[in-house]
Amino acid sequence: MHQRAVHPVQPLDFTARSFAEPATMPWSLAHHGRRIRQSLTRLESQPLGKAALLVIIFLDLFILVSLFRGLDAQTRQLPSPQEIIPPLCEDIVITQGWDAANRLERLAQLLDDPRHQPGATTVLHPGLYPICRPLVAGFQIIRDDHGMADALNELKRLGQENASLRQRLEQMKGAYDTRLLEKIAGEPAAGTPAEAMRAEMAQLGSRMDEIVASSSALRQQLEATAGIQGFFAELQRVGVNERRALIEARQRLQFWQPVKRLWMELLFLLPLLVAFYFWNSRSLARHRPYQTLVSAHLLAVTMIPVLFELLRLAYDIIPRKLIHRLIGLLESLGLVAIWHYLVMAAGIVLALALIYFLQNKLFSAERLGQRRLARGECQDCGLRLPAGNRYCPGCGAAQYRDCPHCGQPTPLHGRYCTACGKESA
Repeated sequence: MHQRAVHPVQPLDFTARSFAEPATMPWSLAHHGRRIRQSLTRLESQPLGKAALLVIIFLDLFILVSLFRGLDAQTRQLPSPQEIIPPLCEDIVITQGWDAANRLERLAQLLDDPRHQPGATTVLHPGLYPICRPLVAGFQIIRDDHGMADALNELKRLGQENASLRQRLEQMKGAYDTRLLEKIAGEPAAGTPAEAMRAEMAQLGSRMDEIVASSSALRQQLEATAGIQGFFAELQRVGVNERRALIEARQRLQFWQPVKRLWMELLFLLPLLVAFYFWNSRSLARHRPYQTLVSAHLLAVTMIPVLFELLRLAYDIIPRKLIHRLIGLLESLGLVAIWHYLVMAAGIVLALALIYFLQNKLFSAERLGQRRLARGECQDCGLRLPAGNRYCPGCGAAQYRDCPHCGQPTPLHGRYCTACGKESA
């Protein structure tokens, strides 16, 4: 009878290494990230040719431009705070102080504002704030009626002329009083005679009376116009509570607009990210080098606008408001110069971070050693070496190390062992 061989039972290894192995499984996220980075410039074991690299760069640029155009088209669907509460509505409800004596002049000032000219606000947005809709519509009626607009501009011109004449008359009255005092004192008068000044003052007063009469008639004509009456009727319905509600609504819109914009952009970008990630994973699993190359680039390019929009959101919500408050505080304390110190400090920190990134990521000792290894040079000093040299004759640096998997010598900066082919980096 044959006896069945009894194999000795291997003891279980509960060392720390056995529990650390799952983190280095091929399906781990870190491993997949490394394979994506390697796929950006290689077709499995062979480097990417210059012609193919040029094609993939043009593809990256095309996809990047298409992504930003798509983001622009996507976010245009989201109404901006200026579309919901236009600057015209802010000027009417919040900025402008209206009363019975100056309301026509205020209306004329709004007509002169370049932001409110025809073409700037012609179409009312469907999401327009309820208080703003009748006011903006009423203003557009007045603005587009050339008769009312010309009459308001004329009223404004008459007011400016009257103010200029009044200032001139006050100056002449002072000079005239001086001439009279000099005449009484018997001193020789210099300049324009008092009689001529009195005649000019009379002309100024007569012109001012004409302006007042013309302004009064024009004001009555405008006040009787249906369009202006309707606009002022809507304006009278806006009280303190409505004005406060509009201010709060504007603040909410300005705060939440960046978040809403990011959400709209992610609705466009996330499906692409998921699709490209799935395509890249399947290509890696099925060893399809060309699809792996293209999908890795698409995945990397799609991440650029995602990171850009996240950074813009963080800036819109936090630093910008803090910077404005900090500048206001420094101005109130008379320490505005400190702001320039802070800007220089931020520039120094940014420069240090860029230098660290460039030196340790793009031009690290590992990358430099790999390039020198490919050229047959010393991996430490760059001296040209004969094949098989274990130490550099120029600097004495070792060129090999023992592989952690097979124990055989392998190049110091090689990612994979030359004896067993396993990753040794």
